[in-house]
Amino acid sequence: MIHNPKAIFAAACMGMLLFGVSMISLGSCLPEIAAKLQLSQLQGGGLASTLPLGILAGSVLFGLPADRFGFKGLLLGCCVLVMAGLQGIAFGSKLWEVQLSVFLIGAGGGALNGATNALVADTSTGNKGANLSLLGVFFGLGALGMPVLLALLTRHFSREYIIAGIGWAIVPIVLYIALLVFPQPKQKQGFPLRQGLKLIKNTALLMLSLLLFVQSGLEGLLSNWTTSYLQFALDISTEKALWALTVYMAALTAMRLLLGALLRRFSSFAILLGGCLLGLAGCLLLWQTAAFLPAMLAFGLLGMGFSGVFPIVLGKIGERWASLSGTAFSIALTLALFGNIGINYLIGVVAHYYDLSIFPLLLLLCMLLFVLAVLATRPLFSTSPKSNTHTSPGQQP
Repeated sequence: MIHNPKAIFAAACMGMLLFGVSMISLGSCLPEIAAKLQLSQLQGGGLASTLPLGILAGSVLFGLPADRFGFKGLLLGCCVLVMAGLQGIAFGSKLWEVQLSVFLIGAGGGALNGATNALVADTSTGNKGANLSLLGVFFGLGALGMPVLLALLTRHFSREYIIAGIGWAIVPIVLYIALLVFPQPKQKQGFPLRQGLKLIKNTALLMLSLLLFVQSGLEGLLSNWTTSYLQFALDISTEKALWALTVYMAALTAMRLLLGALLRRFSSFAILLGGCLLGLAGCLLLWQTAAFLPAMLAFGLLGMGFSGVFPIVLGKIGERWASLSGTAFSIALTLALFGNIGINYLIGVVAHYYDLSIFPLLLLLCMLLFVLAVLATRPLFSTSPKSNTHTSPGQQP
C-alpha cells in the first residue's frame, strides 16, 4: 500500500506534540514534586537530570531501528512509554517511582523527537528546514499546552489528576498511528554498519551536533528550572511562574511558524545569528531584573532566539546524510542530550551550594558559548551537501 504523505506528516506532528509535553512535564511540576517528596536542591537536580538521561537513551536507540525497520512500531512504543510515565509522575509516592516515570517519559519523548524529525526529513522534497520548523511548532504546542492546562485547571482539580488525564489523552494518537501505512524502511535489506560507524567520526556532523549540544543545555535550563528560579529567587507565585514557561514556549512556537517565510528571504546562518542576538538580549534582561513583567519579556526573547536552531541544524543534517538520516539524527541528538544532562546537573549542584539566584548568569554563559559555536560552524552553512548524500524520496507535506 502507498502511504499518504499528509497523514504521515500529521502523525509526526502528533509525536512531536508528545515530545513537547515530555520536555516540559517535569519543569511544570518540579516544585510540587519536591515538596511532596521533601527533596533537597541536590535531589531536585538529580531528578531533573533523569529526564534528559531518558531522552538520551531514546535518542541513542531510535536511529538504527528507524533505518532498518521503519517508523510505525517505533512511534507506537514511544507513545505508550510517555503515557505510562505521566501516570507515574502523577501518582508516584516514592523518589525511585518518580525517577523511573520521568525516565520513561524522557526515553519515549527522545525517541519520538528523533523519529519524527527523521520521518519528516525523509518525506520532504522541498525545504527541509521549513518543514522541520513546522513540525517544531507542535513541540511548542505540546510544551505550551502543559503549563497552560496546569495553570488553568489547578484551581478546580488536583495536579495529579490533570497530569494523569493528559496521559490518557495519548490513546487516540496511538490508535491513529496504528491505522496508518508508513514508508518502507530505507535499509530493509540490512543496515550498513560500516557507514553508520563512520558517521560518528564525521567532523561536519560533530560540528553541527555541537550547536545542538549547547542549545539543548539552554533549553533544558529553561524547561526545568524557570519555575523554581522565579518562585524561590524572585518570590513569584506558582501560577505566575508557570506563565513564564507559557510566554517562552509561545514565543518559540510563533517564531517557528514564521521560520519558513524567513528561510525564503534570509540564509539559515543569518537566522541563527539573529537568534543569537535575541537570546543574548533575553539573558541580559533576565540577569538585570527582579520584576515579573521584564522577566516575562526576557523569556519571550529567549523563545524567539532559540526557535530556529533545531529545525535549521536538523534540516542541514537531513540534507547531507539522507540515506542514513535516522542514524545521523540519532548521533546529533545524543550529543545534544549530553549538554542537557550536564548543564541540568550543574545548576542543581550550584543551587545546592549557593542558591538559584545564579540561574541567569549560568544562562548567559551558556548563551555566549552557543554564539561561539555558531561562528565556528559558519563554513558548513555556506557549502552545499555532498553529491553522495542524496535527498530522500517523498513528498512535501
